[in-house]
Amino acid sequence: MQERTFQSQPDLLVDRTSGDLRTEEMLINMGPQHPSTHGVLRLMLRTDGEIVMEAIPHIGYLHRCAEKIGENVTPVQFIPITDRLDYLAAMNNNHGYALAIERLCGIEVPERARYIRVIMCELNRIASHLVSFGCYGLDMGAFTPFLYAFREREYILDLLESASGARLTYSYLSIGGATQDLPEDFVDKLRLFLDYFEPKIDEYNQLLSFNYIFVKRTAGVGVIPAADAIAYGLTGPCLRGSGVKWDLRRCIPYEIYDRFEFDIPVGVAGGSDGMPREVVVGDSWNRYFVRVLEMKQSVRILRQAADQLPAGEFRGKFPKVLKLPAKDIYLEVEGARGQLGYYVQGDGKVNPRRVKIRGPSFCNLSIVPRVCRNVLLADVAAIVGSIDVVMGEVDR
Repeated sequence: MQERTFQSQPDLLVDRTSGDLRTEEMLINMGPQHPSTHGVLRLMLRTDGEIVMEAIPHIGYLHRCAEKIGENVTPVQFIPITDRLDYLAAMNNNHGYALAIERLCGIEVPERARYIRVIMCELNRIASHLVSFGCYGLDMGAFTPFLYAFREREYILDLLESASGARLTYSYLSIGGATQDLPEDFVDKLRLFLDYFEPKIDEYNQLLSFNYIFVKRTAGVGVIPAADAIAYGLTGPCLRGSGVKWDLRRCIPYEIYDRFEFDIPVGVAGGSDGMPREVVVGDSWNRYFVRVLEMKQSVRILRQAADQLPAGEFRGKFPKVLKLPAKDIYLEVEGARGQLGYYVQGDGKVNPRRVKIRGPSFCNLSIVPRVCRNVLLADVAAIVGSIDVVMGEVDR
């Protein structure tokens, strides 16, 4: 048998005259099975030692032709498909598409149904942010916040299940309102949950937000200036984390959001209002912390909606065979990850002629090559986790 020998390092890595070691660039695939990519996202990293020189996202592993499906089914039949976009905030997806069809066809929605929609969307926003909070802590090496987040999320899923019968993909907010009314004890259970949940947010801050190690991993990492955030089309917490005070619920109110009092959290500089001194506006820590603050604002909206919830019908009337007029509409709502837009074009038939979806995660992901440049390899997980993409919304 021939003896196997191991070759020494190539001469090009070592300068024999001076003895200095030189490095060589390497391409590394991060994903699509890596847990820190939060789904089937593949990042091609060009590295030089521990430094990432370039990061290129590769998408399409979860593409399901949602827009084409929307052109081959009726609007009511398309509602369950919208659930599968941002599957962590499915109510917001249902809401946006239903609103677009209602505006296109001139369908009136009863007052009670509009309040039900706000309640469901804000509950689902909190549930989505809890997953983001827990998984981001997990990415940074903290396991306990993940357990805390999913403990509270179970209470929300119980509420959503009592109304819709489902715990992830609901198909509850449909054309004209909701598919069915809220259970009789729903509002009482909602108030109990809000009283229980609101103090927990302060616990999260003690546990993770101001944790020394977590701050060191995220503060000043992946800074996105406001100008870059706007130029790349970032929306939601990614935009607000860069200090831009923009939220469709407040700036261009839809549904009944103009009836509620709430604030728009934005990124802050270190040392102000008790924030860690290392924090920079637009960094990973600010993008994370905006979501924590948004949960408090959602609690404020839910309390007001519960107090104002009127009696009446939970769904408006419209023809059983709904024909879309020969015109088009584009409508955006504030989803959990940013501005979710639906373009629908009708031509007098029951199926839309064209359906186009603006997924906020898709646009937010576009900043990755810009911000994941000349950073440490370990910082890539911190940056991508702070952007908080859902691949169902990226690929569609």
